[in-house]
Amino acid sequence: MIALIQRVSQASVSVDGQTVGRIGPGLLALVAVQPPDGQAQTGRTLERLLGYRVFADAQGRMNRSLRDSGGGLLLVPQFTLAADTRSGLRPSFTAAATPEHGRYWFERLVEQARAAHADVQTGRFGAHMQVDLTNDGPVTFWLESR
Repeated sequence: MIALIQRVSQASVSVDGQTVGRIGPGLLALVAVQPPDGQAQTGRTLERLLGYRVFADAQGRMNRSLRDSGGGLLLVPQFTLAADTRSGLRPSFTAAATPEHGRYWFERLVEQARAAHADVQTGRFGAHMQVDLTNDGPVTFWLESR
């Protein structure tokens, strides 16, 4: 499972002009599921999303996690993160999960996140989405759970 996380001061996702998820300060996570992903990768990804220390402490150092800050988490499915771009001029998506497998494990990630954290919002799997964000920093990290 791949998660591209961005520390944001605000983020939202819309489908057909309607906002389907919105957070204030917190993390926007663009998430891609890969073919071998299952419970282990979902659990590890969630642990990292909630525990990765990207928020400033009293001294201004990145020592606080989403759990510590109490910020929002916006999970957005994005299979294109699994693209192979090493050659040619067109990405290959053979490293991305099938839509059924991707939906299943993305939904498990959302369920587990909502059970573990107070403010979890999502995009809509398989929809054409518009994501609006204000990256705070900018702070962006690529996380992989294998």
